[in-house]
Amino acid sequence: MPTTDLYAVLGVDHDVSPEELKKAYRRLARQLHPDANPGDAASEARFKEVSQAYEILSDPERRANYDRFGSDVGAGGNPFGAGSVQDIFDMFFGGMGAHGPQRRGPQPGPDAEVNVEITLDEAAFGVNREITITLPQRCDTCAGSGSAPGTSPVTCVECAGMGEVRRVRNSILGQMMTTTVCPRCNGLGSRIESPCPDCRGEGRRDAPATMTIQIPAGVEDGSTMRLSDRGPAGVRGGPNGRLFVHLRVANDERFVREGDNLHHEAHISFTQAALGATVEVPTLRGSERIEVAAGSASGTVHRLRHEGVEHLHGRGRGDLFVHLVVDVPTELDDVERDLLRQLAQHRGEEVAEHHAGGLFRKRAKR
Repeated sequence: MPTTDLYAVLGVDHDVSPEELKKAYRRLARQLHPDANPGDAASEARFKEVSQAYEILSDPERRANYDRFGSDVGAGGNPFGAGSVQDIFDMFFGGMGAHGPQRRGPQPGPDAEVNVEITLDEAAFGVNREITITLPQRCDTCAGSGSAPGTSPVTCVECAGMGEVRRVRNSILGQMMTTTVCPRCNGLGSRIESPCPDCRGEGRRDAPATMTIQIPAGVEDGSTMRLSDRGPAGVRGGPNGRLFVHLRVANDERFVREGDNLHHEAHISFTQAALGATVEVPTLRGSERIEVAAGSASGTVHRLRHEGVEHLHGRGRGDLFVHLVVDVPTELDDVERDLLRQLAQHRGEEVAEHHAGGLFRKRAKR
């Protein structure tokens, strides 16, 4: 301990009574303890300084030596005797709620996961999907109690059914009460004397569970739904845990999804592209006819508003974008070939004498 005035460290006068000294220390200790100031190095250093000051001044002999010689004789010891600083503050901050200990009882079951694949249409419009999954279910034989038929759990004598035990410890700060999980019943508050023969006292056993899950419209591939109370049953009547449903949206040959918008490639012939046409394209709600303007090239995009995926948890829908792809014929009969050559001659374009690679080589005549 440095030569700092120990009384000043604790914020008290030199003639402070032992009772007032203790009050001052307890106030500062609560305020500066690392648990109350996580990551605050200055508070931690100040806490150690206050603890060392109180260690000396709380001992009558060491306080007298300090008052007489101004020496920090014996500094660096533990003001809490055989315990540690952490032990005493675990009593300050651990185990006790604002209103005292709470009854523990059976704890909720663990979480579980399941993967579900749906179609693009189901993702777009939502669907009620029935799934079957094997989970710990409440035992029918004992109705979840864990006791053999005709018997019941008995109240734990160690914790009187609270699931927690409280102990009082004496410290320099006075009597402190700690609350811990009952070691006899593991926090359940009761014990099984005649276990159920089917679940062996757990109150649950693995069994297939069939349930219907409501998948909302607009979900995306990789989305996860969290369903409370649909997971594994807890031990001996404990509530069910959570079930996490991981959704996978299968690929669709018609569309590519981008957010809530859809994209579709519509293949048309080169004569339809040149002369214009009315073509039919698929949508999520059936099919629709679009007008292809004369002279359309590959890559031309038609936008069909509100024909995409429904917005998740919102109003409206995305759009459908139709991308035109002009197909050039790779196989021609003699009549088609003669007609195309007549067209090329009429347009003043030179073409190959023979079919080459499935395409007519076009050479602009300058």
